[in-house]
Amino acid sequence: MQGKGFIKFIAIVLAIVCAYALSFTLVASKVEKDAKNAAKGDLAKEKAYLDSMSTVKVYPVVGFTYQEVKAKEINLGLDLKGGMNVTMEISLAELVKSLAGNPTDANFNKAIQNAQIQLNAGGKDYIKIFVDEFEKLSPGVKLADYFSNQDNASQLKPSASNGDVESFLEKEATSAIDRSFTVLRSRIDGFGVVSPNMQKQEGSNRILIEMPGVQDKERIAKLLQGSAELQFWQVYQVQEVAPLLENINKILAATLKADAPATKDTTAAPAAGGKLAGLEKAAAKDTTAKGGKLAGLGKKDSSAVKAELIKSNPLYAVLNLPIYQGENGQQQLMPGAVVGMSLQKDTAKVNAYLKLPEVAASIPSTMKFMWSVKPREGSKIFELYAIKVVSADGKPDLGGEAISDSRADFDQKGKPEVTMYMTSEGSAKWKKITAEAAADPNNKKSIAIVLDNQVYSAPTVQNEIAGGVSSITGNFTQADTKDLSNILKAGKLPAPARIAGSYVVGPTLGAQAIHDGLISFVIAFIVILIFMALYYHRAGWVANFALLINLFFIIGILVSLGAVLTLPGIAGIVLTIGLSVDANILIFERVREELAHGKNTATAIKEGFKHAMPSIIDSNVTLFILGAILYVFGSGPVQGFATTLCIGILSSLFAAVAISRVVFESLLNRKIDVSFDNSITRNAFKNIGFNFVGRRKIYYVISTIIIIAGIGMYFKNGGLNLGVDFKGGRTYLVHFDKAVNTEDLKAKLNPVFGNETPEVKTAGEDSQVKITTTFHIEDQDIKTDKVVEDALNKGLAGSKYEIVSSQKVTPIIASDIVNGAFYAVLISCLFMFIYIVVRFKKWQYGLGAVIALFHDVLMVLSFYTILDGIMPFSLEIGQDFIAAILTVMGYTMTETVVVFDRIREKLKESGKEDLHGEERNNLINFALNSTLSRTILTSLTVFFVLLVIFIFGGDSIRGFIFALLIGRIIGTYSSLCISTPIVIDLGSSAEKKK
Repeated sequence: MQGKGFIKFIAIVLAIVCAYALSFTLVASKVEKDAKNAAKGDLAKEKAYLDSMSTVKVYPVVGFTYQEVKAKEINLGLDLKGGMNVTMEISLAELVKSLAGNPTDANFNKAIQNAQIQLNAGGKDYIKIFVDEFEKLSPGVKLADYFSNQDNASQLKPSASNGDVESFLEKEATSAIDRSFTVLRSRIDGFGVVSPNMQKQEGSNRILIEMPGVQDKERIAKLLQGSAELQFWQVYQVQEVAPLLENINKILAATLKADAPATKDTTAAPAAGGKLAGLEKAAAKDTTAKGGKLAGLGKKDSSAVKAELIKSNPLYAVLNLPIYQGENGQQQLMPGAVVGMSLQKDTAKVNAYLKLPEVAASIPSTMKFMWSVKPREGSKIFELYAIKVVSADGKPDLGGEAISDSRADFDQKGKPEVTMYMTSEGSAKWKKITAEAAADPNNKKSIAIVLDNQVYSAPTVQNEIAGGVSSITGNFTQADTKDLSNILKAGKLPAPARIAGSYVVGPTLGAQAIHDGLISFVIAFIVILIFMALYYHRAGWVANFALLINLFFIIGILVSLGAVLTLPGIAGIVLTIGLSVDANILIFERVREELAHGKNTATAIKEGFKHAMPSIIDSNVTLFILGAILYVFGSGPVQGFATTLCIGILSSLFAAVAISRVVFESLLNRKIDVSFDNSITRNAFKNIGFNFVGRRKIYYVISTIIIIAGIGMYFKNGGLNLGVDFKGGRTYLVHFDKAVNTEDLKAKLNPVFGNETPEVKTAGEDSQVKITTTFHIEDQDIKTDKVVEDALNKGLAGSKYEIVSSQKVTPIIASDIVNGAFYAVLISCLFMFIYIVVRFKKWQYGLGAVIALFHDVLMVLSFYTILDGIMPFSLEIGQDFIAAILTVMGYTMTETVVVFDRIREKLKESGKEDLHGEERNNLINFALNSTLSRTILTSLTVFFVLLVIFIFGGDSIRGFIFALLIGRIIGTYSSLCISTPIVIDLGSSAEKKK
């Protein structure tokens, strides 16, 4: 075998990469296990332990901290961990109106309204739609008259054409989405979400946010939908604030001592001492806080002594002053705007201290405290700033409206900096503020840039800045300057962000999903291993070895790419493992054919791999194309499924073909006998001669009857049973302590939902229901979600229940999902047709395959409409159903391609390009029968895998797997009885025309 050494090299490198990626999960698990053992069931202690380990190097040799290791471990999706998924939509209509100065022109506002209506109906480019609508309503009127002004004169001239204005608006829309992304990310970071996942949905005005562990929908809605407020404040220097902090410390010591029983737990010596030590250790590494240790607390003091000192210094137990060791050996305050430093976990304690009535009374009305938005690099230490309030109304010195533009740039030395441009009005105020800050050459002061009451930067003012153009320099990376630039521009962000869709999964459902997913995974894997070992004997064990390697590669690659593992993703892995046997079965069946011709084992293996490769390549390419289309047009769980499917296909090709070939070569070199059957399976599928072509019209009739029955049930049921993601609305999965009657629930919920009858269906078991309603779905108010949930709770009052998950999809999101699904099916069919025509050089083959694909879609839809209401689980049609449909199409195409490859092979052997009449019939029957063993074995293997997932995989994916089960049966039937036989009729029609 050529290239054996290269294959071994690639396998070793890939194994090392995957082992390295998976090692982070093992290290993180060990730290968390130690935390559990140390805490002995006390969750507060366990969290404190993990917080204290955040900056400790826990990965041996490499030296990664626990915080870094945690960020690199397996990333579980919300359906496995619980949490909240939110789709934020940036209002481009508000952006356009604001950029135009909110004109009162009727045609302008009508164009805005029409564009929004078209966008809600599935339109893509809001700006283009708006410009087209405006030109229809106001022909000959220049848009530049509305948008060109003094602040944007460098970008948009008064004489600009409508095309130029459209380009300007497109750039502003993109910039607004980028700025919103930065603002939302900072808010999520400030909320304290562990490992949030944020993605801009390319080609749209939406941002997807996943927040594991978050359940408070109302708080998240306020957090994400609040308007961004950029402010510029003068700040106090630490020398000015230190005496006040000393006084606060004394007040706290006296107050807490007087109230000792109530505050005993909050000032316990071990906890306070641990916080202090952790801060000292981290601060010692920071050059700006060298020697930043609290004076009077020695490193080797006993716990009792520390406890006594902390009682007398409660503030300094959680807040360190920025100090350093001077030339005289004495500790001195570090000059600057930072007045204190705390670990992230201690910031809440500091805030609580500052809000105590006794403490608040001592703080001047001209001072308020704010934290830095990010911790110091490589630590969890946040900086505290004292903001100076100089106006009587308490407003900032300057607001975000003063910024006309900003950009990430480089200074003359090539270091990253931010260039900020002010409006004409803002320039005058800025000149006055900077002049005051730079007045004392020996004590230049800082100005804090604040967004949402968090300090993003506090640069020291070097000199008075006139002209409105400023440069902000510091120890910045390019990413830092880009973020700060976006923050500065966010001050004039006129486009509000609204929640267009949300999905909440409770921790109970997440834990159940993990359990069900793992059980189904293990059982399905064992089923495949047993089947391959029993059917193919020793060769089956080679295939099993390749499967284990494949599984290791798939999970390792997913982790190394940072992919989110979801429940559909686990289904995709299991399914990929089932499909990976297909390559081995194709090879083994060809080897058995060669052995039957009397060839020795070595030659048979060589020929078997050679003849099977075209079919393996073709079938995997077709399935990969479908996976790529799923990824492009899908979202959330569908993308998770597509990701694992595509990675699994590539990994399976390498493991099943390359690695198994190397193993066979090794066994032969060591003179080990390799068998591909046993006494029971040796003569299976021999001498089979079904007349598939001759009976094709019978199959046409069977399919027609089923499709007609499906159409009949479609009209009888009033259409398809569409899920909430296809029609919009809110869905709640509610678990009760006992069985409930859905009609009774519907009657109770109808009046609280404004006499809008909700849809109530049993979900899996009699004690669990899915409630769907469109009540207030178009209301954009922040409080609407709580209003609807309060109505739901009122309607369910009197019962013991738990809302285990909820989903919200606005009509605009629903229309996009419908369009995405439609295009996904159409484009996949087009790609399949092109690929088949190119590979087999016969349009009949391509058209036959596409007809079979449409046949499969109609058949699956027909079974869904016929069985809806009969099956004991939901048969809703949603995004996961589209994933199932496309996967079914992949099955059919894979099997059809294998038959086409056999036809092409026989034609090549006969030296002819095509056959006609009875010769063609015999050739197609031969191809179908000679590949029947592979078709049946692969179908059975995948069917058993799906059956295991269906039984053990849990209610959340049962409908999805049911569609795949039906599709597996239909796909097998279609590839044997429809897609290839129909080539006969297409060929006959073409011959008659000639």
